Amino acid sequence: MILKRVLLIVCVTIILLSLGGFFYLKNKFTPAENCLTVSQFTQNIPIKWNTDDEDTYSAMYLPIQIKGINRTFYMQLDCGAPSTLFYKRSLYSIVNKFSDKLKADLKQNQAQLTFYIGNMSVSSDSFSLLDYGQHTDLNKDFNIIGTIGTDLLEKRVTVLDFKNERCSFIQKMPEDDFTDFEFKNRRIIIPATIENRKLKLLYDSGSSGYELITNKSEWETYRTPNGKITTDKGNSWGNTLTVISASANKQILFGNLNLPLTKVTYIEGISHIQKLLMKKSGMQGMIGNKIFKGHKIILDCKNEKYKIE
Repeated sequence: MILKRVLLIVCVTIILLSLGGFFYLKNKFTPAENCLTVSQFTQNIPIKWNTDDEDTYSAMYLPIQIKGINRTFYMQLDCGAPSTLFYKRSLYSIVNKFSDKLKADLKQNQAQLTFYIGNMSVSSDSFSLLDYGQHTDLNKDFNIIGTIGTDLLEKRVTVLDFKNERCSFIQKMPEDDFTDFEFKNRRIIIPATIENRKLKLLYDSGSSGYELITNKSEWETYRTPNGKITTDKGNSWGNTLTVISASANKQILFGNLNLPLTKVTYIEGISHIQKLLMKKSGMQGMIGNKIFKGHKIILDCKNEKYKIE
C-alpha cells in the first residue's frame, strides 16, 4: 500500500515533467477549485491507524458520518491529496442501501452529500468519485469510503496530535512561534534543515511508512555506514523501480525543533533526465507522519504557518 502510493507519486511526477513545459506542468498540478462548505469545528477526533501491513503508520483514518445515515464510516486523512473524494465502489453499496438519503451521480463520477467529522460538517455538490475501494459491508464496523484532502485543511487550522492519536479542526488559534511553509496547489511544502543543508520537503501522510524519501546522493550522505538496508520492488507504468531504505542517525530541524531521523529512503530505476527534471521541480524529498511520531503538528494552510510541539 505504501510502496504503491510512493511509486505512483514518483511516476506521475516524472511523466508530467517529461511531457512538456512549464504551462503543461502547472495545469496538471493545479487542483480543482475548492468547493467544500465547512461549518463549525471539531476537536480530539480519534485517529485510527492502518493495520493491513507491518507498518502501523502507513495510513491514518478518521471516523465520519454521512448526513441522514446513522452509521460510522472511515476516510483516510491524506495530506498529499489536494481534494476530498469518495471511492466509487464503496459508495455504490451505501447508495443502494440508502437511496433516499444520498444523491450520487455514479455515471458522472460525482456525489452530492454532507458528512460530519464530530461536530463539523463538510458538504459539496460535486465530490469526485474515484473508481477505487471495496464494496461496503454494512455488517462490519470498519469501512473505508474515501479520502480527506488538503481542501479541508485549507478551511480549518488542523492539529495532528500524534502523541495522543487525536485530530482537531479548529477555526483559529494564537500563532506564536509558528514557522512559514509553502502551500502551493494545496500541497504542503515544509522547509527543513539536515546538517546545514536546507531542504523543501513535501508532507505526504499517504507515504508515512518512510521517514524521509530523497535522492541517492543525499541517501548516501544521511545513512549510517554499514547500517541495515532493506529493499522493496514494484512495477509501475511498465517500469521496474526499487525502493531502498537504510538506517540513519541524523537530526532534521523543523523551525526551532530537531527531530531524529532514523531511516532514509531513495528510489532506483529513474533515468538521468528524469532525475534532472525532478530536481528542477524544487522538491528535495518527501516526509510522512512517522517523522512526527510522539509530537503534535499544527497546520494553518490558509495562512501558510505551522508549528511542531
